[in-house]
Amino acid sequence: MHSMTGFASEVVEARDRRWLWEAKSVNGRGLDLRLRVSDAAEADEAALRAEGGKRLSRGSVTVFLKEDGVAPGGALVVNEVALNAVLQAAKLAEQSATDIGLDVSTSSIAEFLAIRGVVEPVAEVGSEEATKEISAALQTGFANLMTSLIVSRAAEGERLARTLSGQIDQIEVLMNVAQAEFQTQMSGAPSRLADKVAAVLDSADVDPDRLAQELALLAVKADVTEELDRLATHIAAARDLLKAKGPVGRKFDFLTQEFNREVNTLCSKSGSSVLTQIGLDLKVIVDQMREQAANVE
Repeated sequence: MHSMTGFASEVVEARDRRWLWEAKSVNGRGLDLRLRVSDAAEADEAALRAEGGKRLSRGSVTVFLKEDGVAPGGALVVNEVALNAVLQAAKLAEQSATDIGLDVSTSSIAEFLAIRGVVEPVAEVGSEEATKEISAALQTGFANLMTSLIVSRAAEGERLARTLSGQIDQIEVLMNVAQAEFQTQMSGAPSRLADKVAAVLDSADVDPDRLAQELALLAVKADVTEELDRLATHIAAARDLLKAKGPVGRKFDFLTQEFNREVNTLCSKSGSSVLTQIGLDLKVIVDQMREQAANVE
């Protein structure tokens, strides 16, 4: 079982340049892959989307690509346009500070060079070979990113599976308690019903056939055997899904709706405060299970 929640990052180096891939994934009804990439990967966006679509089936996934400086040992060049702009801005700032009597320290060349965009990696503009190499490196990095994201989602999926398994166990325990309570009710029902019928017959002129029909209808309405049996079936199905391979999120979501339907019917048919309370406890756990199942891929 995999979750739809995960995070991954991947560093790519090519042609003395370095990029950082990051992917953040949360739950979603289908697969919503959003790419926020730098100019270096714009031409590859279709291929990247295709790769992501092959690797993931559900989730809202946002992928970022940003240039992250120069690879170790890479050659650097000063961007004179950016440097001049920074120097002019610094000169203006220092003059303005002096005019209002502020004492500012003299800037060092190292501070200017540390400003983003002033120093850049040597680019091979127009080099088809360089473009292909960078494209291949970024696509490989993206594939590695998807692998890491899947690993992250799998680890979160293991936690989800443990939580869901515990909730299914709780439902089974409460179901068994409900069965025992229902059997207790049924064992004493004939005598209680006989007393009530006798009281009605003594106090009113009642049609015996109509009374028999009403009693039969009442017995059917109070019988929760089918609901408990279906709950047992749903429990078995949920445990099978926990063991299944591949995406099971939609099936789990549908199954939690079935759990909820049976529990609601159980509460509406309840003939005792004890059975009603068990039904309410079941509703709480089913709601919790539905919240967890919403994160399953």
